[in-house]
Amino acid sequence: MNDPLPSSIPSLLAARDVHKTYRLGQQPIEVLRGVSLAVRRGEFVALRGASGAGKSTLLHLLGGLDAPSAGEVYFDDRQLSGLSARALAQFRNRQIGFVFQAYHLLPELDALENVSLPARLARVPAGTAAVRARELLVRVGLERRLEHRPAELSGGEQQRVAIARALINAPQVILADEPTGNLDSHTGEGIIDLLCGLQAERQATLIIATHDSRVATRAPRILDLVDGAIATNHRAQPSAPQGAVG
Repeated sequence: MNDPLPSSIPSLLAARDVHKTYRLGQQPIEVLRGVSLAVRRGEFVALRGASGAGKSTLLHLLGGLDAPSAGEVYFDDRQLSGLSARALAQFRNRQIGFVFQAYHLLPELDALENVSLPARLARVPAGTAAVRARELLVRVGLERRLEHRPAELSGGEQQRVAIARALINAPQVILADEPTGNLDSHTGEGIIDLLCGLQAERQATLIIATHDSRVATRAPRILDLVDGAIATNHRAQPSAPQGAVG
């Protein structure tokens, strides 16, 4: 059941009848089959589904990392397909914060440099970028790890660096793809607490893709993705605050 928001509620990010097909040799692999959704500004949504359901593919399309085979993705009523390559790169850098399961930190850079990098790509002066990065690393509890490289950090610490990096340009949307997938349950719960707290604090739009129902139920709205289509759309009252972030 594809169930976008009512037309009376303006959406920040939307997909309209999105399909995505890859080819394995001569064999077409249909990953997404006519997905439609709408997410309003400041909303927290979970995409729940088993491995292979199409969650990561859908996040990549929503964030402009890939293009649909058919259908359209909209950000603030603009079609992403209408953007030039340069404008699309700027959109990803300035409007979208990505958090990946595998962290994707650059191994040769320390935590401060990894977090600063998207700001430097946005032409923020080095000093200003470093100040922002330091503030964010303190915010996520890594004030003593600023000069540590990824290999010197635990999985939970690396994911905190990745979250800080995602926030450095104050994006309107945070897309988190299985952010607890490589973490033990206790560390993963702390990461979700952190993401939820930062989302509420910054009034950002947060979409988390997860196979874990415990993670999904933290969101006020859950979209169940089954075999490349949205099967159910659950709405609930926002969860009670989980306590201090850090």
